[in-house]
Amino acid sequence: MILLAGFEGSTLLPRVETGMWGGLLLTFLLAIVGIVASFPIGVALALGRQSSLPVVKAFCVLFIEMVRGVPLVTILFMASIILPLFLPEEIRIDRVLRAMIGMTLFAAAYMAENVRGGLQAIPRGQYEAAKAVGLTNFQTTTFIILPQALRAVIPAIVGQFIALFMDTTLAIIVGLLELLAIGRAVLQSNQEWLLLDKEVYLFIAVLFWIFTYSMSYASRRLEVALGLGER
Repeated sequence: MILLAGFEGSTLLPRVETGMWGGLLLTFLLAIVGIVASFPIGVALALGRQSSLPVVKAFCVLFIEMVRGVPLVTILFMASIILPLFLPEEIRIDRVLRAMIGMTLFAAAYMAENVRGGLQAIPRGQYEAAKAVGLTNFQTTTFIILPQALRAVIPAIVGQFIALFMDTTLAIIVGLLELLAIGRAVLQSNQEWLLLDKEVYLFIAVLFWIFTYSMSYASRRLEVALGLGER
Protein backbone atom coordinates (compact mmCIF):
# COMPACT_ATOMS: atom_id res chain seq x y z
CA MET A 1 0.00 0.00 0.00
CA ILE A 2 2.84 2.40 0.83
CA LEU A 3 4.53 1.62 -2.48
CA LEU A 4 1.33 2.27 -4.41
CA ALA A 5 0.36 5.45 -2.60
CA GLY A 6 3.73 6.89 -1.66
CA PHE A 7 3.97 10.33 -0.11
CA GLU A 8 3.10 13.49 -1.99
CA GLY A 9 6.23 15.38 -2.99
CA SER A 10 8.49 12.92 -1.18
CA THR A 11 11.82 11.95 -2.70
CA LEU A 12 12.38 9.18 -0.15
CA LEU A 13 9.07 7.34 -0.58
CA PRO A 14 7.56 8.32 -3.93
CA ARG A 15 4.74 6.42 -5.59
CA VAL A 16 6.00 3.21 -7.21
CA GLU A 17 3.91 1.64 -9.96
CA THR A 18 3.51 -2.13 -9.81
CA GLY A 19 5.38 -2.43 -13.09
CA MET A 20 8.49 -1.34 -11.19
CA TRP A 21 8.10 -3.91 -8.42
CA GLY A 22 10.58 -6.74 -8.40
CA GLY A 23 13.18 -8.75 -6.57
CA LEU A 24 12.79 -10.20 -3.10
CA LEU A 25 9.94 -7.80 -2.27
CA LEU A 26 7.81 -9.11 -5.13
CA THR A 27 8.66 -12.71 -4.23
CA PHE A 28 7.52 -12.11 -0.66
CA LEU A 29 4.39 -10.30 -1.81
CA LEU A 30 3.31 -13.07 -4.18
CA ALA A 31 4.03 -15.76 -1.60
CA ILE A 32 2.35 -14.05 1.35
CA VAL A 33 -0.78 -13.07 -0.57
CA GLY A 34 -1.00 -16.54 -2.08
CA ILE A 35 -0.59 -18.28 1.28
CA VAL A 36 -3.00 -16.04 3.18
CA ALA A 37 -5.69 -16.09 0.48
CA SER A 38 -5.43 -19.72 -0.66
CA PHE A 39 -5.90 -21.20 2.81
CA PRO A 40 -9.49 -20.03 3.48
CA ILE A 41 -10.46 -20.61 -0.15
CA GLY A 42 -9.03 -24.13 0.01
CA VAL A 43 -10.88 -24.89 3.24
CA ALA A 44 -14.13 -23.60 1.73
CA LEU A 45 -13.62 -25.73 -1.39
CA ALA A 46 -12.89 -28.83 0.70
CA LEU A 47 -16.05 -28.32 2.74
CA GLY A 48 -18.02 -27.57 -0.41
CA ARG A 49 -16.80 -30.77 -2.03
CA GLN A 50 -18.34 -32.71 0.84
CA SER A 51 -21.52 -30.63 0.84
CA SER A 52 -24.93 -32.28 0.55
CA LEU A 53 -26.01 -29.55 -1.90
CA PRO A 54 -25.49 -30.91 -5.44
CA VAL A 55 -24.82 -27.50 -7.01
CA VAL A 56 -22.19 -26.53 -4.44
CA LYS A 57 -20.52 -29.94 -4.59
CA ALA A 58 -20.47 -29.97 -8.39
CA PHE A 59 -18.96 -26.48 -8.57
CA CYS A 60 -16.22 -27.32 -6.06
CA VAL A 61 -15.37 -30.63 -7.73
CA LEU A 62 -15.28 -29.01 -11.17
CA PHE A 63 -13.09 -26.13 -9.99
CA ILE A 64 -10.63 -28.34 -8.12
CA GLU A 65 -10.24 -30.88 -10.91
CA MET A 66 -9.93 -28.25 -13.63
CA VAL A 67 -7.27 -26.25 -11.79
CA ARG A 68 -5.32 -29.34 -10.72
CA GLY A 69 -5.42 -30.60 -14.28
CA VAL A 70 -3.29 -27.79 -15.70
CA PRO A 71 0.19 -26.55 -14.72
CA LEU A 72 0.67 -23.23 -12.95
CA VAL A 73 2.48 -21.86 -16.01
CA THR A 74 -0.71 -22.26 -18.04
CA ILE A 75 -2.81 -20.50 -15.42
CA LEU A 76 -0.39 -17.58 -15.23
CA PHE A 77 -0.30 -17.36 -19.01
CA MET A 78 -4.09 -17.33 -19.21
CA ALA A 79 -4.32 -14.68 -16.48
CA SER A 80 -1.79 -12.49 -18.25
CA ILE A 81 -2.58 -12.92 -21.95
CA ILE A 82 -6.00 -14.48 -22.43
CA LEU A 83 -8.05 -12.88 -19.63
CA PRO A 84 -7.59 -9.26 -20.84
CA LEU A 85 -8.96 -10.28 -24.26
CA PHE A 86 -12.36 -11.03 -22.73
CA LEU A 87 -12.56 -7.88 -20.62
CA PRO A 88 -13.94 -4.51 -21.77
CA GLU A 89 -11.30 -1.99 -22.80
CA GLU A 90 -12.07 0.26 -19.83
CA ILE A 91 -11.32 -2.56 -17.38
CA ARG A 92 -7.64 -3.07 -16.71
CA ILE A 93 -6.48 -5.53 -14.07
CA ASP A 94 -2.94 -4.97 -12.86
CA ARG A 95 -0.60 -7.77 -13.92
CA VAL A 96 0.70 -8.20 -10.36
CA LEU A 97 -2.88 -8.70 -9.21
CA ARG A 98 -3.51 -11.14 -12.06
CA ALA A 99 -0.47 -13.16 -11.01
CA MET A 100 -1.64 -13.13 -7.39
CA ILE A 101 -5.10 -14.35 -8.37
CA GLY A 102 -3.71 -17.11 -10.58
CA MET A 103 -1.29 -18.38 -7.94
CA THR A 104 -3.93 -18.14 -5.21
CA LEU A 105 -6.51 -20.16 -7.14
CA PHE A 106 -3.90 -22.75 -8.12
CA ALA A 107 -2.72 -23.19 -4.53
CA ALA A 108 -6.31 -23.22 -3.23
CA ALA A 109 -7.21 -26.23 -5.39
CA TYR A 110 -4.34 -28.27 -3.95
CA MET A 111 -5.04 -26.95 -0.47
CA ALA A 112 -8.63 -28.17 -0.80
CA GLU A 113 -7.44 -31.72 -1.48
CA ASN A 114 -5.11 -31.62 1.52
CA VAL A 115 -7.91 -30.44 3.80
CA ARG A 116 -10.33 -32.98 2.31
CA GLY A 117 -7.88 -35.72 3.25
CA GLY A 118 -7.98 -34.47 6.83
CA LEU A 119 -11.78 -34.37 6.82
CA GLN A 120 -12.00 -37.94 5.59
CA ALA A 121 -9.65 -39.07 8.36
CA ILE A 122 -12.09 -37.99 11.08
CA PRO A 123 -13.94 -41.01 12.54
CA ARG A 124 -17.69 -41.12 11.99
CA GLY A 125 -18.16 -41.27 15.73
CA GLN A 126 -17.10 -37.63 16.02
CA TYR A 127 -20.08 -36.56 13.92
CA GLU A 128 -22.44 -38.79 15.86
CA ALA A 129 -21.17 -37.52 19.21
CA ALA A 130 -21.61 -33.90 18.12
CA LYS A 131 -25.12 -34.64 16.92
CA ALA A 132 -25.92 -36.42 20.19
CA VAL A 133 -25.13 -33.30 22.25
CA GLY A 134 -27.33 -31.15 20.03
CA LEU A 135 -24.73 -29.30 17.94
CA THR A 136 -25.79 -27.95 14.56
CA ASN A 137 -23.95 -28.88 11.37
CA PHE A 138 -22.19 -25.50 11.40
CA GLN A 139 -21.10 -25.92 15.03
CA THR A 140 -19.99 -29.49 14.41
CA THR A 141 -17.85 -28.50 11.44
CA THR A 142 -16.43 -25.35 13.03
CA PHE A 143 -15.66 -26.57 16.54
CA ILE A 144 -15.27 -30.34 16.24
CA ILE A 145 -14.40 -31.58 12.76
CA LEU A 146 -12.38 -28.83 11.07
CA PRO A 147 -9.87 -28.25 13.92
CA GLN A 148 -9.05 -31.97 14.01
CA ALA A 149 -8.82 -32.18 10.23
CA LEU A 150 -6.47 -29.21 9.97
CA ARG A 151 -4.34 -30.54 12.81
CA ALA A 152 -3.92 -33.84 11.00
CA VAL A 153 -2.75 -32.29 7.73
CA ILE A 154 -0.39 -29.60 9.02
CA PRO A 155 2.63 -31.15 7.22
CA ALA A 156 0.74 -31.26 3.91
CA ILE A 157 -0.49 -27.68 4.31
CA VAL A 158 2.97 -26.34 5.09
CA GLY A 159 4.36 -28.36 2.20
CA GLN A 160 1.88 -26.61 -0.07
CA PHE A 161 2.96 -23.24 1.34
CA ILE A 162 6.60 -24.08 0.60
CA ALA A 163 5.72 -25.17 -2.93
CA LEU A 164 3.85 -21.91 -3.48
CA PHE A 165 6.84 -19.91 -2.27
CA MET A 166 9.11 -21.67 -4.76
CA ASP A 167 6.52 -21.32 -7.54
CA THR A 168 6.86 -17.53 -7.35
CA THR A 169 9.81 -17.93 -9.72
CA LEU A 170 7.27 -18.65 -12.47
CA ALA A 171 6.03 -15.05 -12.26
CA ILE A 172 8.51 -14.23 -15.01
CA ILE A 173 5.95 -15.82 -17.36
CA VAL A 174 3.78 -12.70 -16.94
CA GLY A 175 6.74 -10.32 -17.10
CA LEU A 176 7.25 -9.90 -13.35
CA LEU A 177 10.87 -9.73 -12.27
CA GLU A 178 10.88 -11.64 -9.00
CA LEU A 179 14.07 -12.57 -7.18
CA LEU A 180 15.42 -15.15 -9.64
CA ALA A 181 14.50 -13.05 -12.68
CA ILE A 182 16.19 -9.99 -11.18
CA GLY A 183 19.35 -12.01 -10.60
CA ARG A 184 19.31 -13.18 -14.22
CA ALA A 185 18.64 -9.65 -15.48
CA VAL A 186 21.55 -8.25 -13.46
CA LEU A 187 23.91 -10.85 -14.90
CA GLN A 188 22.80 -10.11 -18.45
CA SER A 189 23.06 -6.35 -18.02
CA ASN A 190 26.85 -6.40 -17.89
CA GLN A 191 29.14 -8.91 -19.57
CA GLU A 192 31.68 -8.55 -16.80
CA TRP A 193 29.15 -9.94 -14.32
CA LEU A 194 28.52 -13.11 -16.33
CA LEU A 195 31.48 -14.69 -14.56
CA LEU A 196 29.64 -14.22 -11.26
CA ASP A 197 26.65 -16.33 -12.27
CA LYS A 198 27.53 -19.14 -9.85
CA GLU A 199 27.76 -16.74 -6.91
CA VAL A 200 24.47 -15.02 -7.80
CA TYR A 201 22.50 -18.24 -8.23
CA LEU A 202 24.06 -19.72 -5.11
CA PHE A 203 23.04 -16.64 -3.12
CA ILE A 204 19.47 -16.89 -4.43
CA ALA A 205 19.38 -20.61 -3.65
CA VAL A 206 20.54 -19.94 -0.09
CA LEU A 207 17.82 -17.31 0.35
CA PHE A 208 15.14 -19.73 -0.83
CA TRP A 209 16.53 -22.46 1.41
CA ILE A 210 16.50 -20.17 4.45
CA PHE A 211 12.86 -19.21 4.01
CA THR A 212 11.62 -22.69 3.10
CA TYR A 213 13.55 -24.27 5.96
CA SER A 214 12.13 -21.67 8.34
CA MET A 215 8.60 -22.64 7.31
CA SER A 216 9.43 -26.32 7.67
CA TYR A 217 10.97 -25.72 11.11
CA ALA A 218 7.94 -23.72 12.24
CA SER A 219 5.73 -26.58 11.04
CA ARG A 220 7.66 -29.13 13.09
CA ARG A 221 7.50 -26.93 16.17
CA LEU A 222 3.75 -26.56 15.72
CA GLU A 223 3.36 -30.31 15.32
CA VAL A 224 5.27 -30.89 18.57
CA ALA A 225 3.22 -28.24 20.39
CA LEU A 226 -0.03 -29.86 19.22
CA GLY A 227 1.20 -33.37 19.93
CA LEU A 228 0.76 -34.45 16.33
CA GLY A 229 1.58 -38.12 15.89
CA GLU A 230 1.22 -38.90 19.59
CA ARG A 231 -1.43 -41.27 20.84
